[in-house]
Amino acid sequence: MWNKIKAIAFDLDGTLIDSVPDLAVATQAALAELGLASCTEAQVRTWVGNGAEMLMRRAMSHALGEAVAQAALDAAMPVFMHHYQENLEKHSALYRDVHSVLQTLFEAGFKLAVVTNKPYRFTLPLLEAFNINEFFSLVLGGDSLAKMKPDPLPLQHLLAQWQLDTTELLMVGDSKNDILAAKAAGIASIGLTYGYNYGEDIGLACPDAVCEQFSELLNWITPAQR
Repeated sequence: MWNKIKAIAFDLDGTLIDSVPDLAVATQAALAELGLASCTEAQVRTWVGNGAEMLMRRAMSHALGEAVAQAALDAAMPVFMHHYQENLEKHSALYRDVHSVLQTLFEAGFKLAVVTNKPYRFTLPLLEAFNINEFFSLVLGGDSLAKMKPDPLPLQHLLAQWQLDTTELLMVGDSKNDILAAKAAGIASIGLTYGYNYGEDIGLACPDAVCEQFSELLNWITPAQR
């Protein structure tokens, strides 16, 4: 348990919200419109984590069986973005205990932020759709800054914005990108086992702690600390 934590940064996809069902529908629709072979939801689960463009690059590479030219990807992105906008919250769902744990931490006085690689234009509507936007005083999308996770820049931005020492910020996520970003920023991290991590065990990224359920976060950082 950490006794100096004042703020917590959360990843979004695979951490707070199971968004793959909608991402899969959007990816499948985009591939169909582009005349490319489709994919499965299970495949999309292994492609999520590095932003929308990388998701589409992986989907197109899978369909074409070769590297995708940047020009082709640039042309495909508006198609994917349109379909995802149309399917942003139709099949996605909050993971168990997310709302209640966030409320507990918020009411205890912790500063909470979302640090995701999802484009910002999709992030806020998702938070609002699941009634958790009120808990976060800062939200960073994958396009909010010059670099995204696993680069430490988003977390360094939080440290500077909130004038925190590295011992006062915690990163919570389901992907090695979250853990690598935390390590590079010099802050503690918790890895969640239930999300998306390219089919790999999150423990291989060596977070400072591993939790199987979102509610287990309270075993590491409790309201009593604040």
